[in-house]
Amino acid sequence: METLIPVNIVIGDRNYRIKVSPSDEEHVRKTIKTINDKILEFKTSFAGKDMQDYVAMVLVWYATHAGTSNNNASLPDETEAKEALQKMEQQIDSLLNSIS
Repeated sequence: METLIPVNIVIGDRNYRIKVSPSDEEHVRKTIKTINDKILEFKTSFAGKDMQDYVAMVLVWYATHAGTSNNNASLPDETEAKEALQKMEQQIDSLLNSIS
């Protein structure tokens, strides 16, 4: 199993400590930069009550644009995601069957 490294990130003025694989660190940092840039863009363009409003706006933007952006070229395609989910489902079923 690959060793995870701790990474400190900031999203919307809040600090988070997460663990990522070393090979994913650059992608995570670029994604966080994109998110924070969008938060700043939405703050200057739209009225909001608090940071949660802007984070929610960015979440919707990111979710709807994830498949069309070059920044997310490394996201798995639908077939890969389906296969990974099926594999996890089989593992869960196997564990549940061994408990029964």
